[in-house]
Amino acid sequence: MNSNANHKCFIVDDDVFTANLFEKVVSDYGYTDVTMFTSGVDALNHLHLKPKVILLDIQMEKLNGFEVLKKIKRVLPDAYIIMVSGQEDMKMALDTLRYGALDYVIKNENADKEIQKALGKIDVIEERLVKQKPSFLKRMTTVFF
Repeated sequence: MNSNANHKCFIVDDDVFTANLFEKVVSDYGYTDVTMFTSGVDALNHLHLKPKVILLDIQMEKLNGFEVLKKIKRVLPDAYIIMVSGQEDMKMALDTLRYGALDYVIKNENADKEIQKALGKIDVIEERLVKQKPSFLKRMTTVFF
């Protein structure tokens, strides 16, 4: 079980079948607090729940995933967003990464493995962040001694 299993995870996809598959992938990885949304608008309305990980479909009705990504990053700049798409669109992939997505996964037979890899990247980033933050005691001893 990964160290980030207690992080809240959102899955945002208007295809309920795909959302359920992704929910199984993140649950199998160890995440226990997973919420699914069928629209970007619904997910945006629940950002007060402060998800740490978001799997976000690009092609959705009303508000596409790219617009949702930009709005999420303004509210939760530290959220890890994994974009998922049925299309191999290099320009879109680069644009999503430029706007703060952690990864871009294509919905195909390897999507589950690619999502697991992206979740593994989050584990590595989080571990490095913890190591970079000196403990309170260590900071206090360097201030006073």
